[in-house]
Amino acid sequence: MTNSNIRLTQFAHGSGCGCKISPAVLQEILGDKTHDHQFPALLVGNDTKDDAAVMALDEKTCLISTADFFTPVVDDAFDFGRIAAANAIGDVYAMGGKPLMAIALLGWPVDILPAKLASEVLRGARQVCEEIGIPLAGGHSIDTREPIFGLSVNGLVQRANIKRNATAEAGDVLFLTRPLGTGILAAALKRGLLSEEEKTYLTHHMSTINKAGMVLAEQPAVTAMTDVTGFGIAGHLLEMCQAANLTAEISMKQVPILPAAVKFIEQGVMPDATFKNWNTYTPHMKLEEGVDVTNAFTVLPDPQTNGGLLFSCKPEGVAAVLAALRAAGYTEPAPIGQLLPPIGTSIRVLP
Repeated sequence: MTNSNIRLTQFAHGSGCGCKISPAVLQEILGDKTHDHQFPALLVGNDTKDDAAVMALDEKTCLISTADFFTPVVDDAFDFGRIAAANAIGDVYAMGGKPLMAIALLGWPVDILPAKLASEVLRGARQVCEEIGIPLAGGHSIDTREPIFGLSVNGLVQRANIKRNATAEAGDVLFLTRPLGTGILAAALKRGLLSEEEKTYLTHHMSTINKAGMVLAEQPAVTAMTDVTGFGIAGHLLEMCQAANLTAEISMKQVPILPAAVKFIEQGVMPDATFKNWNTYTPHMKLEEGVDVTNAFTVLPDPQTNGGLLFSCKPEGVAAVLAALRAAGYTEPAPIGQLLPPIGTSIRVLP
């Protein structure tokens, strides 16, 4: 078997962020979070399941630290490295920060897959780091049963610009910067159902860097922000609502979906993580009359790999925020709903 015809996704049980431990099991693992409170300079820890940790360095400047890794979500080693790097770096942008340095985290089945492929993974990650002007400054590797790759990333943020997932307010408008559906397409790819054009489309989408987070960080009207990854829009929105004691009201017709994913939704193609996510979140969701249950089940818990940014914005600041994004060259985000005072359920889904 040559390097060119090795399909990396066939050497992993999951795909990308879809290989995350289920939310219910993760909650059991994390357990007691009182440890965080022993460190006054730790501004963001485990309490609200945010995207990264934030430590105050002084009165104005803070350090952001995160780590993210997963199994292959595409077959090409170079593209796997690009996607994994963009995904890990995205945690810093989701907190409103600027990436500073990255360290590689590599697990490789050296007796099964050629070392040259691992080198290609690193080359892809290095390209992404160079694109945003940071070094890939070393790392750590181990011999594993499945290929695993990701980054540990540090960044800086001004204290006033930190965007948490826990600080949304009632009345805020909810926005999503990129459409959903990468989990569905990744499942289709693993089953050999994607055309070459669709593979290219998926790879491009998942390797897009969420640099818009730095623009949103400077907008006072943006009250909270997170990126949508392995727990799907339902999971990350639930974290936002529970942390702020609010109810989200979203409309399925406003939730953007990747056009290439639509036919696979109709065919019932989805990753296993969809079921785990759905079973965890349904007790906190209410689907109103007229909602297509199959569509909601397939889309809302779909695990995204390097998905877009989910953010809340004060109504009076929406025009200014959208103008700032346009001026910086970013596509206008999709308004998907609003946040309300708590009404007995965390997420209310409308047709």
